[in-house]
Amino acid sequence: MSTPRTFTRRAALIAATATAALVLAACGGGSESGGHSGDDSASSSSNATTAAGAHNTQDVSFAQGMIQHHQQALEMAQLAAGRASSAEVKDLASRIEKAQGPEIQTMSGWLKSWGEDVPTSHGSMGSMPGMDHSSHSGMPGMMDAKDMDELRKMSGKDFDAMFLTMMIEHHKGAVEMATAEKNKGKYGAATSMADDIVTTQNAEITEMNKLLGKG
Repeated sequence: MSTPRTFTRRAALIAATATAALVLAACGGGSESGGHSGDDSASSSSNATTAAGAHNTQDVSFAQGMIQHHQQALEMAQLAAGRASSAEVKDLASRIEKAQGPEIQTMSGWLKSWGEDVPTSHGSMGSMPGMDHSSHSGMPGMMDAKDMDELRKMSGKDFDAMFLTMMIEHHKGAVEMATAEKNKGKYGAATSMADDIVTTQNAEITEMNKLLGKG
């Protein structure tokens, strides 16, 4: 199930960055993103009960795909509490959980109101229609089973470097998916959430690059 950009390339990047990486003191409190907008996106997306308005197939694809994408991000973030050595990495992981958990609930509500299937895990529905098939699951930025197994084996600074490198790629995939929704979606709450995702996750990509010593 590997892709042309599987863990081998990612591991080489980690090796290259690990030496100069994690100069975390330069990032102070690790909150460059200026506070996570995830809570705002959840509230601005409103209640699922209002989601039966006009929508199109792109909105459905976005919600189904992003739920699975977010679920994997949560799985990665939850590993940080017991494995990360950096307070900044733990803080970032906590913010990801607090933002993306409510977004999953909101998108699940939309799908239910539309009479569409709701994914129960990031691999449960396979490829989403309309998504760029650039990864094993049909969604950009998704990690494969080998990637996740490698992350689970790591701890301390090695975990920090791998987590940040993988999450940057994961965020880039989410931004790509959200940009497609902004351009092609019809349902207002979904395009609004997509805009929040682009803003928040691009800010976090910048933050993570700084934690890796790239910024």
